[in-house]
Amino acid sequence: MPILLASFYFFYFAIVGVYIIFMPKVLSMVGYSASDIGMIFAAGPLVRFILPFAFTRGMKLNIKSFNIAIVIMFFSSVSFYFSIDNFYKLLFSNIGLGIGLSLILPYIEVISLKTIGKEKYGKIRLFGSVGFVLVALVLVKFLSSADIALNYLLVLTFLTAMVAFVIAKNADASSEKAEEIDNDISLLSDWKLWAGLTLMQVSFGAFYNFFTIYETDYGISMDMTIYLWSFGVVAEIFMLFFQGRLLRGNLLLILQITTSVTAIRWFLLFLFPENLTILFFSQTLHALSFALFHSAAISYLYHLYKHKSLAQQFFSGITYGLGGFVGALYAGYVYELFPRYLFLSAAFIALMASWSLYLWSQKLKRNVVV
Repeated sequence: MPILLASFYFFYFAIVGVYIIFMPKVLSMVGYSASDIGMIFAAGPLVRFILPFAFTRGMKLNIKSFNIAIVIMFFSSVSFYFSIDNFYKLLFSNIGLGIGLSLILPYIEVISLKTIGKEKYGKIRLFGSVGFVLVALVLVKFLSSADIALNYLLVLTFLTAMVAFVIAKNADASSEKAEEIDNDISLLSDWKLWAGLTLMQVSFGAFYNFFTIYETDYGISMDMTIYLWSFGVVAEIFMLFFQGRLLRGNLLLILQITTSVTAIRWFLLFLFPENLTILFFSQTLHALSFALFHSAAISYLYHLYKHKSLAQQFFSGITYGLGGFVGALYAGYVYELFPRYLFLSAAFIALMASWSLYLWSQKLKRNVVV
């Protein structure tokens, strides 16, 4: 099972690499405007956000719906070939791909945590980071036409679908039994927890969408900016490999620490946008602000809630979906109106995330006392 899970993460996040790094360029190459591209790619996060709520209204994420999601994902990738020249067809293809990707990852995450445990999770998940980096390094050398990127997308989607199908088929049947548990997730009563997790991703809107533009505007070369991105991924892989012992500790405390460190990271980018030593140091903090935060978050939710697959869906949908959507919008407006203060605002949002998680921890302590 570990080899299958590692293969899944490798292919899945290679798809993500093709999707977020190269597909916008592909659409630009075939004549789409910036606003068209923005609307097409905004559909993914919105689908990711909306989808989990369907499972609070009677739908079940079981082996049947999982297999349907695999089929939707694969045929959506095929449909890109026939919809690339039509905005509305492409929009629906993108929505279909978003549905498939949004459903299969939480299901596999539950299987991973159940079969290999949180201590070994990072050593398996790091293959996703490797896949992301490799597809970026390879495809950038060959991307001369839209068809090349679409071919990569199709092949990687097929491989992901096959590996995911085998994993789900071989997984313990108890993962399906979990779907019979009543929903014990209350976003309203647990809003401090979910606000903290979501604000963390909102703060990343500045980094994911504008770090390259921000640094090159300050005179850092494109090549050096790529090195900074790559250095952050290397730090991420390093943490994923060695984080096992840390995840045996207080997961909620780890979440508070990593959000606070992220605030410091963004503040350093605000203060020293041209200092390469500081920039590389800030990228090492990606090990904490992404790798350790992500692993601690999914592990904490896995142990907090009985409805484990729905908890992972909400984490994916609300934090990365809604948080990513809001983060991209806010960062765009801030960078247009007050570019100097982009990462200062991101630092403030990450600090709010840490404060919200602290309030959640205090609520839990009061409940224990009572």
